[in-house]
Amino acid sequence: MSRERRGRMVLTLFAAVAGYHHGGWRRPDSGAEHWGDLEPISEMVRRAEQAKLHAVFWADVLSANPLYEGSVSLPSQYEPITTLAALAPLTERIGLIGTASTTFSHPYTVARQFNMLDRLSGGRAGWNIVTSYMGNENYGLEEMPDAAARYRQAREFVEVSRRLWESWDEDAVIADRAAGRWIDPARLHRIDHRGEFYTVQGPLNLRRSPQTGPVLVQAGSSGPGMDLGASFAEIVYTAQHEREDAIDFYARYKEVVVAKGRAADEVALLPGTVPIIGDTEAEAKEIAAELAGYIDYEQGRKLVGRILGIDVSDLDLDDPIPAERFAGVNPAAVMQSRTGAAGARVLAQGWTLRRLIVDQGRGGGHHWIVGSAEQVADEMIDWFEHGGCDGWIINPPSAPAGFRAITDKLVPLLQERGYFHDDYEGATLRENLQAARA
Repeated sequence: MSRERRGRMVLTLFAAVAGYHHGGWRRPDSGAEHWGDLEPISEMVRRAEQAKLHAVFWADVLSANPLYEGSVSLPSQYEPITTLAALAPLTERIGLIGTASTTFSHPYTVARQFNMLDRLSGGRAGWNIVTSYMGNENYGLEEMPDAAARYRQAREFVEVSRRLWESWDEDAVIADRAAGRWIDPARLHRIDHRGEFYTVQGPLNLRRSPQTGPVLVQAGSSGPGMDLGASFAEIVYTAQHEREDAIDFYARYKEVVVAKGRAADEVALLPGTVPIIGDTEAEAKEIAAELAGYIDYEQGRKLVGRILGIDVSDLDLDDPIPAERFAGVNPAAVMQSRTGAAGARVLAQGWTLRRLIVDQGRGGGHHWIVGSAEQVADEMIDWFEHGGCDGWIINPPSAPAGFRAITDKLVPLLQERGYFHDDYEGATLRENLQAARA
């Protein structure tokens, strides 16, 4: 049953200069030689702002291991905080969301960084909270801490950060030149936190930012991930491959949000989508076939084996993956991972190894669609109308061509149909998010 639509979509962009498709970077126009420079991303973010997207999002991992596995789409080519600080003066209204790990950082440091980013950008900062799943080798740890400990640490980390952002009253700066006082010390407040992981006295040594800290963003579909996101997040990124699964997840997540004492609409659930867009469906299929032709199938074989937790090294690419290979695999652990639902598709539909590699190469567990801009818009609207999402994080399959098809063809259609705003309604990222939902 269709729900009564409320508000418009929230749309954010996964800022992938490599493209989200595993083969996208191999296109001749990818500009791969220039990744790490400012120009490619400044052009991308400017065009995203012209399209009125709510925010650009920078993912991050703290390990070079994916590069050894042949993945250039997973690890960001840009460190988020410094990158967003460089982009802030080049943009005016678009939100700037960056990733920071609660496992390998300290709350006082992260609170200062995002407080400053929020001030420098005029209130457009967002923090994607991650507990990390790799990187221990670079931080003196023999192995990653277990998930339960990482999420306990993350909860305390966020609570400390929020208290630090509030540790200056809004009127703490008095700039009394005659008395020689820039601040009123009585309007700064120590937090005196002592917890399981951190001891932080506070206050921050930076004045309160326009949003009193960044918009909080989280991605996690496991039980602990949902609990963390439902407690704090204003945007939740999720990987949902099928429409009915998305509708079910949306309803369950909103129930958890309400159980936390928050209004359901306080959290915008945004599944990821990888739209491969052509002027016609036939052209889109040609682009999809071209991108699939760039996939390294032996690297894909290793990736699928790691995701599913099974050995596929001896299988022919066109052989179905035998159900018995999953014997001994912990289904709960696999299915709770971001891409673990691939296992369910293998078992339910008898997918071949090649098909699964292509599916993972296109979407990495996210929804993907191949078609004209009209077809893509129809499907995005269908999910939105039927309670599968509050909007989308759009993952361009390639850049610049795949990205420009989104800003130049898809977004204008959503605007024409009344599902996306024509301009920014507020001055800050939080105001724009609230305006979209109202």
